[in-house]
Amino acid sequence: MRKILGQEEIDALFGAAYAGSKAFRGGAKKKVEPCDLRRSSTLTADQLRVVTALHESLARRLAQSLGVYLRVSLEIDLLSAEQLTYHEFVTRIPEITYLASLHVMPMDARVALQADISLVFPIVDLVLGGSGADLIEPRDLTEIEEQIFEIVVRLIARDLQSTWAAVIALDISFDQRQHYTQMHNLMPPHDKILALSFEIRLLEARGTLNMAIPAVIANSLLRKLPVRRSLFERVTSAETRRRLQERFLDSRFIAQLCLPPSPLKVRDLLALEVGDIVPFPLRCGQAIHLNVAGKPMFHAFPVRHGIRKGARIERRSSIAATNGVAHATEREYK
Repeated sequence: MRKILGQEEIDALFGAAYAGSKAFRGGAKKKVEPCDLRRSSTLTADQLRVVTALHESLARRLAQSLGVYLRVSLEIDLLSAEQLTYHEFVTRIPEITYLASLHVMPMDARVALQADISLVFPIVDLVLGGSGADLIEPRDLTEIEEQIFEIVVRLIARDLQSTWAAVIALDISFDQRQHYTQMHNLMPPHDKILALSFEIRLLEARGTLNMAIPAVIANSLLRKLPVRRSLFERVTSAETRRRLQERFLDSRFIAQLCLPPSPLKVRDLLALEVGDIVPFPLRCGQAIHLNVAGKPMFHAFPVRHGIRKGARIERRSSIAATNGVAHATEREYK
């Protein structure tokens, strides 16, 4: 049976609801913070640490490779590793600069590379036999200068591939020279990238080398890096130790049965003829050294084993005992 409320009862219900909402509004206020969805999933502190360590090794590798190629001493340091949008990366690029792209397979992705003109011309001058110290007004590169610096970019691609090989196997090669207007079309503007910035100090020149790594590559690196602590702290597994021990057990060392050194005058040496006997300061019943890898490890006697000469082990030498060599039982060494 339905109950019909009177006007007083209806007013009482509305009054109670209004009082409850007023008390709720008067309670603790919620803290509202702005959220930028484009900044979500940024690098954590641990990820930034391993990414930085990985590309610091790239900086050292590049400094060695370019130094050998240019036959000069140069220094390369990683300035920053950060997560940006591709639009933010492009807006930092000066109009007069060197731009190129690297092709990464099997992902079929491209890494954007930018080098300051203040570095390009000294490098080209060094390759052509110059001093690398001549001042050149900023301008675009000629076709010959592009081809010369392309070799340097190929070296960078090779070292980048070698550095990442410890984490993920990729094939990185030079793609093509890019112009400033073309760089905007290389990646979507709002895509996240991993931006790397290196400072290069070459003779009197100084400039930066920047890379924009697309998300498809950066995410693959980040997924692999947390489980690759052995890249920086090598922990040998039991299986690896077992295999290493097996290889050591199958290793070969040169064993020599040697008389102790004895001084001999030059006069006596010049007087030696075939059939002469050279006495050594050692009694005939005294054992001599059996050297292993050039080190005296045992005392032994020369013996005959069938038609071969051999050595009968008498005891370990004091050097072998000090180094913890296992006790050798009496056996024949052929």
